[in-house]
Amino acid sequence: MLWTVLLALLVLVLLQTQLTLCLRGLRSGSSSPHTSSSSFSSSSAPYNGTQQRLPGAIIIGVRKGGTRALLEMLNLHPDIEVAKAEVHYFNVEEHFRRGLSWYRSQMPFTIPSQLTVEKTPGYFSAPLVPARVWDMNPAVRLLLIVRDPAERVVSDYTQVLHNRLTRHKPYQPLDELLLHMGHINPKYKALQRSLYHQHLSRWLEVFPRDQIHVVDGDALIRNPFPELKKAERFLELPPKINPSNFYYNTTKGFYCMLTAGHDKCLDESKGRPHAPLSTQAFKKLCHYFRKPNKLFFEMVGRSFSWC
Repeated sequence: MLWTVLLALLVLVLLQTQLTLCLRGLRSGSSSPHTSSSSFSSSSAPYNGTQQRLPGAIIIGVRKGGTRALLEMLNLHPDIEVAKAEVHYFNVEEHFRRGLSWYRSQMPFTIPSQLTVEKTPGYFSAPLVPARVWDMNPAVRLLLIVRDPAERVVSDYTQVLHNRLTRHKPYQPLDELLLHMGHINPKYKALQRSLYHQHLSRWLEVFPRDQIHVVDGDALIRNPFPELKKAERFLELPPKINPSNFYYNTTKGFYCMLTAGHDKCLDESKGRPHAPLSTQAFKKLCHYFRKPNKLFFEMVGRSFSWC
């Protein structure tokens, strides 16, 4: 009888000890900051042997110059992974204040041999961006895709007009914004974005010329492959993009991409018909850009067939 009582007491002590340990575990688990979900979303946490890395190359502009097309076409290369959305880290103060850890968290997961590429067209014309990019990585490679600056102004306006109309908001005709008393209005922001030489001069104050590769946006649309071969060489990547990766879509009027038996075309906003602009105004626009274009050609050491 005594042995039965002692055995029962021993079982009770063991059960009480086990319960105490369980309760402690639950309390520490609920109060410890290291068990929150954020610990699993860390930008440095590996995912299947990969990591999120800061970009080794950035498409810095120009807006409405073909940056999305260039990014998607470069993404055909197996050694490239791209950030899917424009991050606007260096040109939006709210984002920049979040620091490089936040910027890294916006990047795709890659293996060490892959190159991470980000594109934000607003970087090119933002005065503070060149020095900020240099501080992140002085060796980063920069891609600048340009097109006829007069055509770019019209395309810029067309996008803004579309966005305004979608929200049922009025917007002035392009002729009214572009001309003031019959002359080109130099204060029009879309016009200022097309003064490539002014913006490039700020980048060249920080980066050497051979670290900035200029892509002909008009040529990329006409025939993507030659421009992409040049980009591959600039990025020091093995040639993996082929002419068979592209086919001309007669319905859309531009090239689409083909890889692993799947095709991909840019979204409907690409190739959107331009907003109307009078012939007289367009001629004045072309004349206005002659001197700025010449300065840009001298800076990059090549010329383009622009109006």
